[in-house]
Amino acid sequence: MQMSQNSGAIPTRMKPQKSMNQSERKIEHPFLKSLKRHWQLYLLVLPPVLYLFIFKYMPMAGVQIAFKNYSVVQGIWGSPWVGLKHFETFFNSPNFWLLLKNTIGISLYTLIAGFPIPILLALALNELRTGYFKKTVQMVTYAPHFISTVVMVSIIILMLSPHVGVVDRLFTFLGMTMTNFMGIPEYFKSIYVWSGVWQGMGYSSIIYIAALAGMDPSLYEAARMDGASRLKKIWHIDIPSLIPVTVILLILNLGSIMGVGFEKIYLMQNPLNTSASEVISTYVYKVGLIGANFSFSSAVGLFNSIINLILLILVNAVSRKVSKNSLW
Repeated sequence: MQMSQNSGAIPTRMKPQKSMNQSERKIEHPFLKSLKRHWQLYLLVLPPVLYLFIFKYMPMAGVQIAFKNYSVVQGIWGSPWVGLKHFETFFNSPNFWLLLKNTIGISLYTLIAGFPIPILLALALNELRTGYFKKTVQMVTYAPHFISTVVMVSIIILMLSPHVGVVDRLFTFLGMTMTNFMGIPEYFKSIYVWSGVWQGMGYSSIIYIAALAGMDPSLYEAARMDGASRLKKIWHIDIPSLIPVTVILLILNLGSIMGVGFEKIYLMQNPLNTSASEVISTYVYKVGLIGANFSFSSAVGLFNSIINLILLILVNAVSRKVSKNSLW
């Protein structure tokens, strides 16, 4: 029998042809793929995003009234354009340098006096070993934060008022003269700042206490084995661990140095201390809402916001180069 020529050939398996080319394949976008996989998380993020868009970004369209002579009848879009007229009016007004000096002065005073105290309080509470005493101190220092601003200012006025105030009675008992503290401009900044420090130091220390609570206990054990004292533990372990958080909070505080709160200052104002208590926020309220000069007050508020933004960017850049810690 003769064998055929192809009897010794090894049969080869035919490769199936591709149904479509690589370019014709449907490639799903990474965002859509992540949206399908984690749609519950995106659903949770949706409300705050909508809040920011509706109440923060959409109102930015109204900033244009700072460059217009706004009329309620004509509306934002129909009001005539005046350019930088309102900015020039504010810069040339006799109140400009007074407002700038008071705003920056109160902000820097608040930062210098109020920023380190919560850190010191957190370090002190971290060293307490008695649970009952520690909880009592925390409760006493946290409680003032939950007092409303109106009640806090009422307490300050009642304590410092002449004839009936506790402070005035104490000074009279010690043989000192009666003093109207709320009527002396030189005392206003100190009263405002230190009352705010007392009210907010406990609540502001929470973030530092949380940072200290996350410390590795082995570091303290190693320091104890080396014979380090409490002060050395604080200096070499606690303070370095607080530096990243401290830098971030310092950047945020410096970035809002022109944003002095309105409510408390306005409630503490009176005709006698206006020269030291009038700041940009109260001036905008009086001129814009009470005086119905909306375009001028918008220009002043926009100037304040731009200064804060520039300071935030500069401080963040300096911090990123110096300490390697920054917001972005």
